[in-house]
Amino acid sequence: MIRLDGSSLSSADVTDIVGGNHDVYLDDACREAVDRSRRAVEEIVASGRPAYGINTGFGDLVRVAIPDSDLKDLQSNLVRSHACGIGDEMPPGEVLGMMAIRANSLVNGHSGIRWSTIESLVAMIRSGIAPVVPRIGSLGASGDLAPLSHMALGLMGEGTVNVRNHGEWRKENAKSALNKAGIEPLVLEAKEGLSLINGTSQMCLWISLAEQRMSGLMAAAEVALALSIEGAHASTTPFHERLHQARPHPGQRKVASQMRYLLSDSPNLTSHKDCEKVQDAYSFRCSPQVLGAIQESLDRVRSTISIELNSTTDNPLIFTESGETEVISGGNFHGEILGMVSDDLHLAVHEISSISERRIAKLLDPATTGLTAFLAADPGLNSGLMILQYAAAASVAEIRARIGPATATNIVVSAQQEDHVSMGATASWMLLQSVENCAAVIAAEMIAASEALSYRSEDVGPNLMPHLEKIRDAAPLNPNDSRRDESIAAITPLILQGCFI
Repeated sequence: MIRLDGSSLSSADVTDIVGGNHDVYLDDACREAVDRSRRAVEEIVASGRPAYGINTGFGDLVRVAIPDSDLKDLQSNLVRSHACGIGDEMPPGEVLGMMAIRANSLVNGHSGIRWSTIESLVAMIRSGIAPVVPRIGSLGASGDLAPLSHMALGLMGEGTVNVRNHGEWRKENAKSALNKAGIEPLVLEAKEGLSLINGTSQMCLWISLAEQRMSGLMAAAEVALALSIEGAHASTTPFHERLHQARPHPGQRKVASQMRYLLSDSPNLTSHKDCEKVQDAYSFRCSPQVLGAIQESLDRVRSTISIELNSTTDNPLIFTESGETEVISGGNFHGEILGMVSDDLHLAVHEISSISERRIAKLLDPATTGLTAFLAADPGLNSGLMILQYAAAASVAEIRARIGPATATNIVVSAQQEDHVSMGATASWMLLQSVENCAAVIAAEMIAASEALSYRSEDVGPNLMPHLEKIRDAAPLNPNDSRRDESIAAITPLILQGCFI
């Protein structure tokens, strides 16, 4: 059960909703605040005093007064005109996640929307009815206007929706799907269209998914590093606790501690403790400093997401707590903070994949390992894992080409009224794509380390062995030339699902 109460929604909850592992419900304790802000909107309409988005035009049309008789049309016209997305459809599960984020923002009671409207939105989630939403259209300021307009259009019974039926999705006319689920198509009242579409829900969805997958990615990167150290017969000295106490960045210390745990009591490492190696390459030796910096970026993102998921992000906001109504216009819809942390985490994803690819190259190099070239059974006749590194390098190149920063690509819109936008949706979506690329690189490193360890006479330590067995179950050892794409495809989902945490 996932409760929407405006204060406790997490990125893990969002991921569960996207995956269909959910039963979403509204917390009735929120209803009083929602009803109070709705009454304030109705009083403003009755008074005739101008208030942005309630009885005026939108954006640069803010000075146009709208008569009471046209207020319903004003809201439905807003949704229809703004439903102008392009490109591929968002996956239906992601649309449901976006809808849940929007509903959770609205229950805070600052949006002036009816409780029954939020109930209808949640009823669609519970029924597995996801409006068709084109992916592209948000500039990350004035909220995610285009995608959320497509969402609101489905709530109005217009357009096309995807309906989940026994785990499968099928397309259906929106009005028909709502009627079958017993949900009345919505007729928008004053302020409601703006409240539904003016928020950060799409970008917040994507960065939530990226953060959850990144958690699995970070854990897998540490496992891959430990296996590579074992496979390359590298040194454990760079993880010494005193070394990291001398430079006590929290992420660095956390990674070093995890490496000491994974590599402890390893007969394989003990077998070469008196070797002639003095220092390893940076991709091994400096890994706590690199992965530690990435860990701290991830921790910052978690804090940002926790706040954003439980914030009110539309405009204007309505405050009634003092006993008097205040309608305050501002910019809580602006996604700058989400865009910037997405760009920051995107750089972190690049660094994970880049240093991992460098370790793959080392594992395939006899000068590093003392093993056969490319870990081939018969070098020359066999190519071994030569092209595994090529695939990893190509994935790193894609991440590098996509890295942005998206927030630096401001484009002025709405007759220069909206003259600085965040591109937060672009930043978070590109981050999500690169997380998947990075998982494939880590999978390739795991395969290379697993094959290198097959040439060693001793086993890895007891804390690392379960991870190695999991990898070999998904990608069995094979000393001969064989397809490795299937092995990467088998391990990558395990990484993204957090199976190495």
